[in-house]
Amino acid sequence: MATAKQTKGVELKHISKIYKDPKTGKDFYAVHDVDLSIAPGSFVTLLGPSGCGKTTTLRMIAGFESPDEGDIYLGGEPINELTPNKRDTAMVFQSYALFPHYNVFDNVAYGLRLRKVPKAEIQRRVTEILALVELEGMEARMTNQLSGGQQQRVALARALVVEPGVLLFDEPLSNLDAKLRVQMRTEIRRIQQKLGITAIYVTHDQSEAMSISDNIILMKQGVIAQMGSPMEIYYKPNSEFVADFIGECNFLKGRVVQAGNGEASVQIDGTPVTVETDKAVSTGDEGEIVLRPEAIRIADEGLLRCKVELSCFMGSYQNYHVRVGDTLVKITDNCPINKKIFNVGDTAYISFDKACAHLL
Repeated sequence: MATAKQTKGVELKHISKIYKDPKTGKDFYAVHDVDLSIAPGSFVTLLGPSGCGKTTTLRMIAGFESPDEGDIYLGGEPINELTPNKRDTAMVFQSYALFPHYNVFDNVAYGLRLRKVPKAEIQRRVTEILALVELEGMEARMTNQLSGGQQQRVALARALVVEPGVLLFDEPLSNLDAKLRVQMRTEIRRIQQKLGITAIYVTHDQSEAMSISDNIILMKQGVIAQMGSPMEIYYKPNSEFVADFIGECNFLKGRVVQAGNGEASVQIDGTPVTVETDKAVSTGDEGEIVLRPEAIRIADEGLLRCKVELSCFMGSYQNYHVRVGDTLVKITDNCPINKKIFNVGDTAYISFDKACAHLL
């Protein structure tokens, strides 16, 4: 099914969208000066809290909103002036937007009929795409006879069957229960990789973004906070907002006492701690170490002295809250069965590899 036409990149050049605040009557930027390039065949997620501009950005790519500033290119062609149906894109909506009076086959065939595709080719393409989304044999079912997960697959098939250059997803899994969400996001990624299609996906769910994306674009208040692979954003956040939004995080504040050769020594609670850093820092600078809970070891000896305030067995890990000086530190101690368990009130030490810590 994958054709050369299907793989197109997307470029946003200094895109902005201005709305009027209904209360104050003042203009504000819903999206401000977003500049990014999405490679053909990649899966990119726009991630961020409510109101950060991610859906507005997606709707501008789709053509449902027009940018007030900047230009959008699809496969190198400018598309600002094109209506949604003239753009080589297809959208999968949060609400599925299926036709209740059509059966599964007719829902999926709708876009092809609009394009005056010959009947025999419609039959072939719809049958092929329903097999891809694992809905063979359901062609005659009405959409109200389907489960949420099956309806989502019909919506996906309807978007894919027109063989768009770029596939757009607007929080497509938010109406499904947790287990089905995990199953469907795996399915969406499988299909995207099989077809080699460019996909842009909007979500506020960071674990969803981590699990399916080649790259994540994390947005905050209409601007891009950080772009990078899931691993880069998780381990090398560029701000407290990014670190905190993606997974759980500890922040240890201190002062840089030595720096050079890609490393910095930061004094935390009276003890110098060495971390790797690609930032230009100088002796005397305030520093903040970002540390993921699973990167920390707790033992009778180590780097930083701590007092245990919570010790809770969670099955696959022991969950600790410890106090280092005045700072609360969360620890995920994986596979605790053969390890010493520390109890509330115990004094212990935490340590971590310098590569696992990141200096903000």
